[in-house]
Amino acid sequence: MSKQSNKLLHIATIGKSVGLKGDMKLHINSDFPEQFKKGASFFINEKESLTISDINHERALVKFLGYSSPEDAKKLTNKHLYTTIERTREECHLEDGEFFWFDIEGCSVIEDGKVLGVVQEVDRISITNYLIIKSDEKLVKEGFAKSFLLPFNKPFTINTDIEKKVITVSGGMDILEAS
Repeated sequence: MSKQSNKLLHIATIGKSVGLKGDMKLHINSDFPEQFKKGASFFINEKESLTISDINHERALVKFLGYSSPEDAKKLTNKHLYTTIERTREECHLEDGEFFWFDIEGCSVIEDGKVLGVVQEVDRISITNYLIIKSDEKLVKEGFAKSFLLPFNKPFTINTDIEKKVITVSGGMDILEAS
């Protein structure tokens, strides 16, 4: 297994205890809420995991096996839930033209044959996904910003080739110049 496929992905955070039976608020940080279901297990660190015993999607409440009182549940407040890249690929379905963020990270960003930089991270601001791009060293030496944001949608994104780890863009240089 590659180092990347062993990486744990933060997909939710457990909030405060609610009620008298160990229910907890669940703050989902994923586009795939269907993975949170009764019997599903998630890591809270590299060695420990929690299993969902009950979930109410409408109220964003979850219960975990072995945590049936408010006192027990409070021990989980602010814990992060993680899954693996491999499990995400198996359980989460993408539509045509959609990509997992972890596949986009590390891609070179190219415009008119010129490398603008490498995607460090993807972030969602409001309803738009943005590529956080570390500018190419040659451009930084020319006085351009060390990093910049580029919307990950048309008309900026022309083509995304995950196999080659290349994203072809339009207008990226204009945004870098204005950064």
